[in-house]
Amino acid sequence: MKKVKIIIADDHSILQHGLANSLETEENFEVVAMADSGLTAIELASRYLPDLVIMDVSMPGLNGMEATKQILTKNPGIKVIALSMHMEKIYVTGMIKAGASGYILKSCSFKELLTCIKIVLSGKYYLCKEVKNFVTDKEHVPVNDKNASVFSLLSERERQVLQLIAEGHKSRTIAQKLNVSIKTIDIHRTNLKTKLNIHSIAELTKFAITEGLTNSFL
Repeated sequence: MKKVKIIIADDHSILQHGLANSLETEENFEVVAMADSGLTAIELASRYLPDLVIMDVSMPGLNGMEATKQILTKNPGIKVIALSMHMEKIYVTGMIKAGASGYILKSCSFKELLTCIKIVLSGKYYLCKEVKNFVTDKEHVPVNDKNASVFSLLSERERQVLQLIAEGHKSRTIAQKLNVSIKTIDIHRTNLKTKLNIHSIAELTKFAITEGLTNSFL
């Protein structure tokens, strides 16, 4: 019987390895790789082409929402399950909009995670009961999705730059992380301020937190 190939993306090493060990006690699962950031998850997904990615929502550098979008754009056949400590609507709807097929809290049991995996791999959606009300049962799209935020006006790269700014990185560091010039990052900064009508780092950070790009403690 062919094993289900799984990638775990989480920036907490203990959780990462503990989950991998638990999953591999199931005879039909194989954890082929582990990522500690969204960017690494994208790279590993392209390399290993897993059946499933279990994705943390909040990670440094590139969060789970953006990583999910990029993984599924390149390889739409991959299934993504969000495994998160966050039960706020913004995170749940953000992951579903990004293309995740499941959302489960880290406080849930391993048994429920196995149920989630089984349902998602069958082509259906699974949301744990704590977050179910945030998404319509019929279409599995966020409730009130038609009320799009100004955030939707930002390009993929602008969202990456915004997250890194909110995490406290300077232009030089951001340029190195994204493999572009400092001048390019400065242009993105200007575009962000213009599109969002926000003109200070503090307000950009506040906006990023509100949109679920990063956490206030980062």
